[in-house]
Amino acid sequence: MALLQIAEPGLSAAPHQHRLAVGIDLGTTNSLVATVRNGISAVLNDIHGCAMLPSVVRYAPEGIQVGHAAQSVQSDDPQNTIVSVKRFMGRGLKDVGEVSNLPYRFVDAPSTGSGQAASTGSGQAASTGSGQAASTGSGQAPGMLKLRTIAGAKSPVEVSAEILKVLRERAELSLGGELVGAVITVPAYFDDAQRQATKDAAKLAGINVLRLLNEPTAAAIAYGLDNAAEGVYAVYDLGGGTFDISILKLSKGVFEVLATNGDSALGGDDFDHRIYCWVLEKAGLSALSAHDTRLLLTHARAAKEQLTEFPQTQITAILSGGELVDLTLTREAFYEMSQNLVARTLQATRRALRDAKLKVEDIKGTVMVGGSTRMPQVQLAVAELFGQAPLNNLDPDKVVALGAAIQANVLAGNRSGDDWLLLDVIPLSLGIETMGGLVEKIIPRNSTIPSARAQEFTTYKDGQTAMSIHVVQGERELVSDCRSLAKFELRGIPAMVAGSARIRVTFQVDADGLLSVSARETASGKEARIVVKPSYGLSDEEITRMLQDSTQHARDDMVARALREQQTEAGQLLEAVDNALQQDGEALLDAAAQAQIRSRMDALRAVLSGNDHQAIKRAVEALNLATTEFAQRRMDQSVKSALTGHKLSDLES
Repeated sequence: MALLQIAEPGLSAAPHQHRLAVGIDLGTTNSLVATVRNGISAVLNDIHGCAMLPSVVRYAPEGIQVGHAAQSVQSDDPQNTIVSVKRFMGRGLKDVGEVSNLPYRFVDAPSTGSGQAASTGSGQAASTGSGQAASTGSGQAPGMLKLRTIAGAKSPVEVSAEILKVLRERAELSLGGELVGAVITVPAYFDDAQRQATKDAAKLAGINVLRLLNEPTAAAIAYGLDNAAEGVYAVYDLGGGTFDISILKLSKGVFEVLATNGDSALGGDDFDHRIYCWVLEKAGLSALSAHDTRLLLTHARAAKEQLTEFPQTQITAILSGGELVDLTLTREAFYEMSQNLVARTLQATRRALRDAKLKVEDIKGTVMVGGSTRMPQVQLAVAELFGQAPLNNLDPDKVVALGAAIQANVLAGNRSGDDWLLLDVIPLSLGIETMGGLVEKIIPRNSTIPSARAQEFTTYKDGQTAMSIHVVQGERELVSDCRSLAKFELRGIPAMVAGSARIRVTFQVDADGLLSVSARETASGKEARIVVKPSYGLSDEEITRMLQDSTQHARDDMVARALREQQTEAGQLLEAVDNALQQDGEALLDAAAQAQIRSRMDALRAVLSGNDHQAIKRAVEALNLATTEFAQRRMDQSVKSALTGHKLSDLES
């Protein structure tokens, strides 16, 4: 461009010196992306200066809308506008519960299978060392639900991928290059299926996942490094769709998670729903359309946010049938209707303290994470439980992304991780099914990860040559009360008397909290293994198909990216020229020259909001051409000013 661009020293690192990595908070209500610049973690804004991207995706006739554009029409097109999709990740229709108040058309998809084992075949299930054989397991688990839209049935993974794509593009545009990877945060109480679904979404969005990081742990990283905190802290994370409580010990750069608990189906959306139900009751409404349901849920969320600052708020809406809703909701009434939701978070908090073998008095401070923690009744309840005001000195909406960015910076190799160590835990126990539909836990919950543990089992029948391994997750004693993760079979066991064979089953959990299982008969060396692909994740074939679809739309994506880049460059140019005219326009240009430049600026503004990146590019070039002489005059004036009062001999010396 014609006008001189000046960068501050040290703000533009050479590409070979700094690998581009980010932290992503994929939230229920809003999502963010952050990175580390000059040693400081910071959230990246979009071209409009907004940090938070509403986690809303609309499948429209003209294409896919994500963020504010989708959010603005969520009440007008509720069945094609997906909000709070995180609550559906890795879940079947039976897991969601009551869906009559949700404006979606659900599809309960069949199972995609639980992965490929190293060997297959029939056989009896594993048994415990006491000789009790396992059953062959409960039936095939249902698949992850889908939502029917005008673009076809979409899984939560596909919807989440659209959000992640926007965040990836924002980061690459802001940082000026392709990302080497990202740390993506998940609720601490996400199970294996939900974590795998998150990784699938990232893969679909073209993101290399450096690590999945528990949200409370990410917050602790941000607080620990920013505040040099020492001691035992509770991280109370109440987001839009999930609640987590983690007890962490911070000591000399070591972040050790002592215990975690929570509820992956409890969050700000549930507080909205209480207000929604209150409106239905007070207004005498029933059997609402999808439009009216979404409209009232939107008003309920707005009312909740208003009550954070004001003692009462007005809920006014005109429904599609012409009915007028006009109600006054007080803060006291909201407290009353939501008190059992707050109580549920406190119950989980007490369980986490019990698991960590700590008392309330042992907690040095409570870190508040998630926008829903702004509610006064939540702040009050936490303060009363711990006997001290919670910590709020970092933005609860941004703290998770900031912590994830710090971890990503380490994993990308931009700084040494030697000065601090992260010790996370698994949220739920992992085990196998034994005879009678019982669960034998191999790795108990709150075990530090990465982790590997093994246990020996034996055969149930004489001459048994094969064994079925059914992997489950959960705290209950019966398989039917736990989540089925995978099934595979070990074949080729030497025929022996029942109880003679020794089958060593090994569980390995990686740093992302994802599981692989192997079974080996010690005498023969026969072995089978599986990397657990939960039935609620996507099959490799589905991911391949989706990636192929993405390739087919690569040209559209390139055009969209080019448009975004041209819009950004145009905005920067307009601002620079406008500032230059204000400073030196009158002094260096006559009226006609100023008018010509402003005419080119108006022409650029006229095409800036359009979708033709070539038109924007031409308008940018035209404005650059029109300002060339002006830029030269400004440069000459700067040089003349710098030389005024100096002799040539002074400059030569």
